[in-house]
Amino acid sequence: MADKNKLRKEVKEKLSEITKQEYEQWSYQLAQRLYNEESWKKADTIGITVSRFPEPDTLQIIRRAWEEGKRVAVPKCFPADRKMEFRRLTSFLELESVYYGLLEPIEALTEKIEPEEFGLMIVPGLAYCSGGLRLGFGGGYYDRWLAGYGGDTISLAFRMQMVPEMPVEPHDKKIDMIITAPDDV
Repeated sequence: MADKNKLRKEVKEKLSEITKQEYEQWSYQLAQRLYNEESWKKADTIGITVSRFPEPDTLQIIRRAWEEGKRVAVPKCFPADRKMEFRRLTSFLELESVYYGLLEPIEALTEKIEPEEFGLMIVPGLAYCSGGLRLGFGGGYYDRWLAGYGGDTISLAFRMQMVPEMPVEPHDKKIDMIITAPDDV
């Protein structure tokens, strides 16, 4: 079984080959499938990251959530202690560029949302395998945060992010559902 860093590198290489057209179409397919899920429909508050290419596009999902009157919260990371919290986002103007070009909420303009307030957490990752196993980007932020969260979790994955197996550690948290696209890969 491949180690986590080797697997991350392999999946990143596959993702780097995605064309802009594939990225747009597959992200759209993922979003449409998400909107049909019961956990999306019933959730009043959604946790989601602000994606960067080649992660599946979440900006369209955030817009749709706002259109449906849902509260949207995005993560704010604190690298010193590897913790994260979610803050309510009501406008893309409430975001700032932080380390590695990630967009995070500006604390002074946003309010903290507690784990028990979420109806659905859309969890990012680099690789996934059946049974809800997920390989993140290596910081462990989501595994730590999910340890105190009991609600629904969904991940969105391009088909090349699905792997037959991955190394598992005791702190790794499983995802309830993984939605994939496209169908023809």
